[in-house]
Amino acid sequence: MRLLIFLGIIYLGYRALKSLMLQGSAGQKPVSNQPVGEIDDVMIKDPLCEVYFPRRNGVHLKAGGEDLFFCSTECKDKFIAMRLKKM
Repeated sequence: MRLLIFLGIIYLGYRALKSLMLQGSAGQKPVSNQPVGEIDDVMIKDPLCEVYFPRRNGVHLKAGGEDLFFCSTECKDKFIAMRLKKM
């Protein structure tokens, strides 16, 4: 009987110590330098090849007052060539 009580006390002490250790380490190491709730970047779709990519990696083109982003300079050049053919 004493052995069961002793094991129960050890188990409860272990659980208390474990919860204290986990509670102390929570929130100390941020995942990123961004404030909580702030979006790092958005995914956008290339208007020519329809591939999704991060906006910050895109190739920018301002056409007709509209901001367009392409996945590569090749897609941008093809888009410009297609527009010139239509004119």
